[in-house]
Order: sequence, then C-alpha cells, then structure tokens
Amino acid sequence: MNQLRSFFRITFTSLKMALQELRVNKLRTFLSLLGVTIGIFCIVAVFTMLDSLEKNIRNNVATLGDDVLYINKWPWMDENGEYRWWDFLNRPVMTQAELSAVEQKAHTVRYATLCYTNSITAKQGQNEVSGIAAYCVTDFFEKLQNFELSQGRYFSPVELAGGNHFVVIGEEVHEELFPGGAMPIGKTITFMGQRFQVIGLLKKTGNNMAGFNFDRSVIIPYNAAAALINVTDKDASDPVLMVKAKTGTRVDDMMYEVEGILRGVHRLPPGVKNDFSINRLSQITERLNLMFATIDVVGIIIAAFSLLVGGFGIANIMFVTVKERTRIIGLKKAIGAKRQAILSEFLIEAVVLCLIGGIIGIVMVLILGWILSGMVGFTVTLSLKNFLLGIGISTFVGVLSGFIPARSAARMDPVTAIRSN
Repeated sequence: MNQLRSFFRITFTSLKMALQELRVNKLRTFLSLLGVTIGIFCIVAVFTMLDSLEKNIRNNVATLGDDVLYINKWPWMDENGEYRWWDFLNRPVMTQAELSAVEQKAHTVRYATLCYTNSITAKQGQNEVSGIAAYCVTDFFEKLQNFELSQGRYFSPVELAGGNHFVVIGEEVHEELFPGGAMPIGKTITFMGQRFQVIGLLKKTGNNMAGFNFDRSVIIPYNAAAALINVTDKDASDPVLMVKAKTGTRVDDMMYEVEGILRGVHRLPPGVKNDFSINRLSQITERLNLMFATIDVVGIIIAAFSLLVGGFGIANIMFVTVKERTRIIGLKKAIGAKRQAILSEFLIEAVVLCLIGGIIGIVMVLILGWILSGMVGFTVTLSLKNFLLGIGISTFVGVLSGFIPARSAARMDPVTAIRSN
C-alpha cells in the first residue's frame, strides 16, 4: 500500500512538473513535442485511413458478394505486370447468346444477367444533363447489384423482356432534370432519340467496387436499347455478363463451368486462350492489400524518423530539466530520496510530455477524419486499436528518450549536486 501511494505521489509530482515545464518554456517545449506529434499523427492517420478504407471495401464486397463473376473482353488487372490492351481490343463482346447458354447449361449459377453501358444525354423540358451512364440490363440485374429505390418501383420481368420504354433514374439525374425536388415518377425524359417514362428513383449510393455509379445513371431494359442502338458493336461497347453462384457452390467451380460454356459458344479449340476475361472483386481486394502494405511501410518509415527527432527533442528537454533542478535533486537525495524515486520522477515526466504530444497528434487525426468523411464518400473513424497504438507508442518514446536523463539524475552525488550553481 505504501509503495502504491508513493507511486501515485511521484506520478502526480511528475505530472505537475511536466505541465509547469510547458507553461514556463512554451516555445522550447512546443518545438520539442512537434516531432512526437507529427510522428504519432503519421502513424495513427495512416492506419486509420487504411482501416476505414478496408472496412468500406469489405462492406462493399459483402454487399455485392465475392460469389459474382464479371465477364467481358477487358481484364480488370494486368497480367504478369503488363496490361496488353492490344490483345483485348478485338475480342468479341458478350451478347444474349452467351447469356442464354449460361442460363440453359450452367448448374452452378443462381442468377445471370447482361449489362450494356452507354453514355447518354438526357432531357426533361428545358433541363438537360450529359455524361449519364445508361445501364441497359436484362432480368436479375437487381439481384447482383446493391441499389435500392427511394420512390416508385423496378421493372417487372415482362417489361424487361418486352423492352418497354420505362426507366429508373439515379439521384443526381433526378436533381438536375427535376430541380427543386419535383416528383419524377410518371414523368417522361428523352434520350437515345426516344421518350422514356420514369417508374423508379434510386437511393443515393455512390460508386461501387464493380464500377457502377448509380447516382448519375439511368437503368433501362436491354431489349429497349437493342432496338435503338447496336449493342454488339465490339468497337463501341463492352457489355458485362454477370453470374452469381448458387448457395453452397464454390466460386471456382462456377468459374470453371462458365468458362467451359463460353469457350463452347465462341468455338475455341483446346489450347487456345480465352477471348474473354473473367473478373472477380477479390482481384481488386488482393491488389489493394498489396498497396496497403506498401503504404503501411512508407507511413511507418516517415513516422519513425519523426519519432526519432521527437525523442531527441524530449531527451533534450529532460537533460535541461535535470540541469535546472540539480540542487533540488541533491536536497532530495540528502534527506533520503532513493535512486528509484528520482529515476521514476523524471521518467514519468518524460512519458507525460510524450503523451501530450501524442494526444495532440491523435486529436489532429480525429479532425482529419471528420474532414475526410465528407470528401471521400465513406466514414473515416479512429478505432480504439489505433488510439491505443498512438498512446502506446507515445509512452514507449517517452520511456526511451527519458531513461538516460533520468538515470543521470538518479546517479548524482547529493553533495556535488547541492553545491552546483
């Protein structure tokens, strides 16, 4: 109990001394703490951003599902470090022939859909919006993508098959074509030279990992687009065939089955490479994991240099503090203070100073996260793990930089110390 009381008394005294050091020597302490603050900020900011981004990606993948294949002529990732676009340019595009073959022959596929994307300009009255993505889709598209409707309804299977001139619009399209929040349901908009009736309005979702931006888009039946434009022109489009695995089916099993079916449709003999690419969201996450690891290393290196400078700064403060309190140290030792008590006092003071710098860095991360949350499209939050990491590193730097000055104070000869000027 006496030891515990002594520890708290030393801690309280050290805290008071550290705060007094801040108050008396503001500029010197600020410059010394700057290295620790920047170092903690770098480490915690990097890990906070990466953790928040990873969480957002995992949520996105969980929503879309990693059991979905995206098949078209362009691979998402380079092969062997080189993206040979000239090999993919003249590949055939996915059509309803491939979709029908998969629907009829695949035993591992739960849903299959085809999506042709076209850039359009839409008009409604005097309002006009360009740069809109028109997603021309077949049945089950809504089963494979994570969008919801805020108003109206989605297409019925009959409307999709018949190619009716109905359209579901995104939130940004709604805001620009119907300013003032006017009700869009039942109104008509014009694009592709035809009038389409709005039957649904999508909730705001932002971009997803599969490359769909439903906020600035319209969704129409594939057959409606096929009647107006050439959806099989390999030079002007790249439709995506999307397939989702049945529950309990391995995605690799589905991939091999679908690959065999499509090779048969394209009449590719054995030994000839595929003239299509099978893409998965896991390809993106794997590449991002490598990128995150690189950023981790760079952030840690930058932070290490900052903490090194900060550690020297704290050590410098503590050496100066020891020199300024030499006579006090001598008096304490003369009346019976032990080496351990003197060592603990200065060591705790160094830790307190580093913690102050670390907390300032963590507060800066919180402010940065609040700012970025409104800019990057997902919430940037400081986790308890990263908060404790910042506190732990601050404490470690405090112990490391304060140990030598504290030991020199503890080893002072009391007579020599009292007589010093």
